[in-house]
Amino acid sequence: MEILRRTDSPHVIRCHAIFEKPSGDNGILMEYMDSGSLETLLKAQGTFSEPNLAHVASQVLNGLNYLHNNKIIHRDIKPANVLVNSNMEMKIADFGVSKILCRTLDACNSYVGTCAYMSPERFNPDIYGGNYNDYAGDIWSLGLTLMELYMGHFPLLPLGQKPDWATLMCAICFGEPPSLPEGVSEEFRSFIECCLQKESEKRWTAAQLLTHPFVSKDPRISIS
Repeated sequence: MEILRRTDSPHVIRCHAIFEKPSGDNGILMEYMDSGSLETLLKAQGTFSEPNLAHVASQVLNGLNYLHNNKIIHRDIKPANVLVNSNMEMKIADFGVSKILCRTLDACNSYVGTCAYMSPERFNPDIYGGNYNDYAGDIWSLGLTLMELYMGHFPLLPLGQKPDWATLMCAICFGEPPSLPEGVSEEFRSFIECCLQKESEKRWTAAQLLTHPFVSKDPRISIS
């Protein structure tokens, strides 16, 4: 609730009102996004082209840059949590596991969010001694999200394999970062590499990635 009240960005889902239902539960009136999520589009229309992915990346990075500047970490960036409308706008949603960093900048070590999209330092913080860049976890998740939209399946596992905790931990913490298949542009490959560095301090920030050649063109995505 606190995060919903604080955010005001065209790249983050808008909360119009928070009210109490007759049952006593809280209700939230959210901005309507009539084209569903990136996950919806992937299932309905298939994989995304590079130009469309550049637009996705630009929109999500603008949202992340806003959140990070306001000391908010999303912690669950994935295709299902980026909503799309018919105006070809994409907005970050689902702040159920987000965290606002307090002034002491406590590390986000809790095992929340979707494990499959967790960065190595969030999946197993003991490896890094709890000393890592909190915001960089969202960048890792964005990199996996873009790869999934391009490849059509979660990039850390073979097509059709269902993830379990042990398999994910081995792939994320001890395996090499996933790589794009042959045939992609060097700009796209470079962008993904900037997102999927195993060491969090080597990952580019949202602000830096907005200057990357891959997203500088930012064409409009086509939604039918």
